[in-house]
Amino acid sequence: MNTTDSLKTVNEWTNKSVERMTSFGELNVRLFEKLAARQMDAVNLYMDHSMRLMKLATESKGYNDLFKGQVDATKELSERVMAESKATMQFFGDARDEYRVWFEKSLNDVSEDLRKSVAV
Repeated sequence: MNTTDSLKTVNEWTNKSVERMTSFGELNVRLFEKLAARQMDAVNLYMDHSMRLMKLATESKGYNDLFKGQVDATKELSERVMAESKATMQFFGDARDEYRVWFEKSLNDVSEDLRKSVAV
């Protein structure tokens, strides 16, 4: 292998490394956007609950109605939070799988490049 071939190989490795890092960055951005959307959904969930409690406080005819309404609202909130928690755990499981696929593909690409370089 002469100097030109060596420089060509280094140039190819550099370009492929940049491509891998770009794809990694895109994966991170995509997952961040999904997570940010989930967080906004959670904030909206709590805002809706707060608005429901405020409406209940102003429209209740007595303490018993207020207390019953608060219990019902809190029960519903708890159920929705549990459902959101399960969905979030699924999201993180999927994210883990996406990272694993990216890592394995990148590792295979690097291994293949190294084999080609050694064979030359």
